[in-house]
Amino acid sequence: MTALASARTQQAGRGVAISSHGIGFTYPDGTRALDGVDLEIPAGALVAIIGQNGSGKSTLVRQWNGLLRPTEGRVLVDGRPTAGRRVAELARVVGLAFQDPDRQIFAGRCRAEVAFGPRNVGLQGAALDAAVEGALAAVGLADAADTNPYDLGYSRRKLLSLASVLAMQTPIVVLDEPTTGQDARGVELVRGIIKWLRTTGTTVVAISHDIEFVAGMFERVVVMGSGRVLLDGRPDEVFEESNWPVLASTHVDPPLAVRVGAALGLGCTPSIAALAASASRPAGG
Repeated sequence: MTALASARTQQAGRGVAISSHGIGFTYPDGTRALDGVDLEIPAGALVAIIGQNGSGKSTLVRQWNGLLRPTEGRVLVDGRPTAGRRVAELARVVGLAFQDPDRQIFAGRCRAEVAFGPRNVGLQGAALDAAVEGALAAVGLADAADTNPYDLGYSRRKLLSLASVLAMQTPIVVLDEPTTGQDARGVELVRGIIKWLRTTGTTVVAISHDIEFVAGMFERVVVMGSGRVLLDGRPDEVFEESNWPVLASTHVDPPLAVRVGAALGLGCTPSIAALAASASRPAGG
């Protein structure tokens, strides 16, 4: 395993939101999905997890909210082991927006859908109403509160599932493929929500195949392959040219800005902004 430690060193001192120690997980059919995963995520961090389908990303995050339980190793959330804690208890700490919103949505009205989670973690009355209205407004669905979710298009159902998590006001938010199906406006809306969550001290973890989004949005990138952590560090560390063979092994292409920066001899430029800044510097500067 290649480990890039500087991102974790930078984040030290914030407190730890999630710790996974030697996590292994095997599905009943014998599929080995996780194989000795060690991963620590500081409170308030912005972390992206990338890698090919089947690399263990979704299986890993489902260990954190109790939907799956490790067959080896242990998980600590907020400093406490998840073993023996009910899913309902963990849901107060870890909010998870699924990749497929149709696996999450069940209510007949958007307002009821968003209210379900916070009601079940104890919000009532005016506090519940405020949480629901605020979450719907945050994802641009305030005008759809009384709409049947299945009258919305796929991209708006994705945003509705995000609103359901936001309304629960959990200290940890996990987003599984948050930009899938979104147009440019939707992606910017998701970016804005993540930036806002950052200001509140919320720990945000996203699983994503959208490498441009990952490179420009997150302070730390974890690369998974075959149930293991292959790389872990800042975007400029993870995407540097020496790591391209490792990225290729899990079917990840470096961001376009990185490839252009490498071709121009500008070093690792994981985002368009970083590429522009490098290109504008005086020669030798």
